[in-house]
Amino acid sequence: MESPAAFIDRTLRAEASEWRTWADGDASVGGLRVYGASVGAIRGTVRDALRRHRGLQHDEITALASELWAAPVFERRFAAIVLLQGQVDTLSASDLTRIEGFLRDGRIPALIEPLALDVVRPLLARLTGTEAERARRIVTRWASADAEGLSAAAALL
Repeated sequence: MESPAAFIDRTLRAEASEWRTWADGDASVGGLRVYGASVGAIRGTVRDALRRHRGLQHDEITALASELWAAPVFERRFAAIVLLQGQVDTLSASDLTRIEGFLRDGRIPALIEPLALDVVRPLLARLTGTEAERARRIVTRWASADAEGLSAAAALL
C-alpha cells in the first residue's frame, strides 16, 4: 500500500490547476513550489489519507507532518498543518520543538498564521502544570527570536 505522504503528494499533484501555479517559486509564496491545488482539495486529501491509513498514532502523525513539510512545496506544507490541526488533541509540549522548526521555515503568513492559531494556540490552551510552564517559556523565547516565523507566531499567541 502507498504511504500516506506518497498518497497525499500524488493526490495534490492530480488536483493541480494551471491557473493556480502562477506563483510557483515567487516571493508571494516564499519561494516555495506550488502545485496549484485548492485549500479545499488539500483538506480533502488529508481527510482521505487518514481514512486510507486508519489508526495512525501520535508518532506516525508527527512523522508524516515532518515528511510533508520537508519538501519546499506550499500544498504539502499546508497539508502538514491541516494534519496537525485535526490531531491537535494528541500533541504535547514536546511537539513544540518540531513545530518550531516548521515556523522557522514557514516563510509566509499563509503557513505561519494557521500553524500558530490553529495548532499552537489550542495546544497551549490545553496544557497544564509543568508542560504548560515549559510551553510558555518556549513561546516567550520565540518572541525574541531572530527567525521571522517564530516572532510572528509569538505575536499571534
